[in-house]
Amino acid sequence: MRADIKFCGMTRPEDARAGAALGAAYVGVIFAGGPRKLTVPRAEEVLAAATESEDGPRTVGVFGDATPEEIAATAERLRLSVVQLHADPGTQTVERLRTRFAGEIWPVVRLDREQLPDDVGDLFASADAVVLDAKVSGRLGGTGVALPWASLAARLESVRDDRRPAKLILAGGLRPENVSMAISLLRPDVVDVSSGVETAPGIKDHARMRAFRDAVFGE
Repeated sequence: MRADIKFCGMTRPEDARAGAALGAAYVGVIFAGGPRKLTVPRAEEVLAAATESEDGPRTVGVFGDATPEEIAATAERLRLSVVQLHADPGTQTVERLRTRFAGEIWPVVRLDREQLPDDVGDLFASADAVVLDAKVSGRLGGTGVALPWASLAARLESVRDDRRPAKLILAGGLRPENVSMAISLLRPDVVDVSSGVETAPGIKDHARMRAFRDAVFGE
């Protein structure tokens, strides 16, 4: 199974441009805090580099404790395709944002073990995609910590069906060296990488980005 790629945590136009050239389906910028957090004007510069061609990647904004109104305003200014919601959002947050934003909404489910939360099925039913990431105290993402993919596989089967059509986005600890194994075990629609292709937080290594692309696409 082949997955799409999301290169996230972009802080430099040249890295966003490289992600587009490598065929990424999504390029993301972060407003949720941490070393990769951007201002809206800087995000505008970074995303412009990713979308220089008409067939460039879709753009994603990653948000933390912002209100739906704040998220929608930023998404409109940047013409985002997707908003990704950290800070453990529920279905009510998704529904509130749905009335203000016409693009895709991806809530993040952060796991500190293989047990899925009780409401994850509801998120798969209400959202356009659900992002699985590792839960690390004090950090919302970009931790480099991998999930227990093998033990998660069977549990995910029970919530991924025709009644819950949302895509599965897999994040957390993905690298060129392990992404093909993660894809074979969990069959995600999208693999989301940030720290796994960096030389420092927010500084992408273009050779590792290319290696990640090759591992995902089997090249």
